[in-house]
Amino acid sequence: EVQLVESGGGLVQPGGSLRLSCAASGFTFRTSSMSWVRQAPGKGFEWVSSISSGGEKIDYADSVKGRFTISRDNAKNALYLQLNSLKSDDTAMYYCARGYFNKYLTLRPITSGQGTQVTVSS
Repeated sequence: EVQLVESGGGLVQPGGSLRLSCAASGFTFRTSSMSWVRQAPGKGFEWVSSISSGGEKIDYADSVKGRFTISRDNAKNALYLQLNSLKSDDTAMYYCARGYFNKYLTLRPITSGQGTQVTVSS
């Protein structure tokens, strides 16, 4: 059974930082591209970042470029997202997903976790 379990979300003040983690199981993680996507309240899904299986290719949405960093540890079957300089617009449910996506994503990826909530507020 494919499982993606996110953790690390929470309430943070503007300008603060968080580190999200995703634990993967049930598929060959080391050969899978992975992504983070998010859904803000009342809005559709938005692609955030993707990383290739070996980590050699990485892409970010313009809205997070320079502030967020995606990484992975294939030995631990883990995906990470470091969120820095957080803004209120970053408030959303963040999902880990299998696959490599781009800015044209509109639907929740088929293989994704249950999400972890990030709330940026003073």
